[in-house]
Amino acid sequence: MSQIALPLESRSRGGPARIVVGNANSSVVDALRDPGSWPFRTAVLTGPERSGKSLLGLWAATQGVRVIDGADGQEETELFHRWNAAQESGTPLLLIADKQPWVIALPDLRSRLGGSLQLEIGEPDDEMTAQLIEAIAEQRSLSLADGASDYLVPRATRSFAAIERLVVAIDRISLERKVPATMSVWRDALEATHGPEQQSLL
Repeated sequence: MSQIALPLESRSRGGPARIVVGNANSSVVDALRDPGSWPFRTAVLTGPERSGKSLLGLWAATQGVRVIDGADGQEETELFHRWNAAQESGTPLLLIADKQPWVIALPDLRSRLGGSLQLEIGEPDDEMTAQLIEAIAEQRSLSLADGASDYLVPRATRSFAAIERLVVAIDRISLERKVPATMSVWRDALEATHGPEQQSLL
């Protein structure tokens, strides 16, 4: 397990944005480190909400890759022209799409991107979930009491967005009550983000 530090301001209070590298994205990171091996020097990156696609794109851009974030929302003819331009210049091109699957109507673009490297971020396992909780808390300058991972990981939903919502809820409740983020706060944050059914695990 590792992290990639980015020279970016965090959207939340605290330190710089970081990409946690784990089971869900390690193969993606490895591929982004070697754009010279991409078919047609092009890769398409997809993944769940809040999984760090844009952050990975920003990191790839620092490695000399041309990045189009939100490519699935772009006009397809323009995307086709940009693909051709990248081929002519020899510049690696990374297209980031939010929709899964990304349905492309333009036949020429569909055939070109169909032959490109397809990269997909999966869902985090227990180890990566623990690292994500720690990283998001660090970004928010939130100090979690000892045992947080042991308590939260078995109860947290395995999705990037849900993990982020959980840590944000812990931070909010801790600030509102002006108390440290200990088990009583974790419990209430879990109930707030996962619903009353979570109570059976608490």
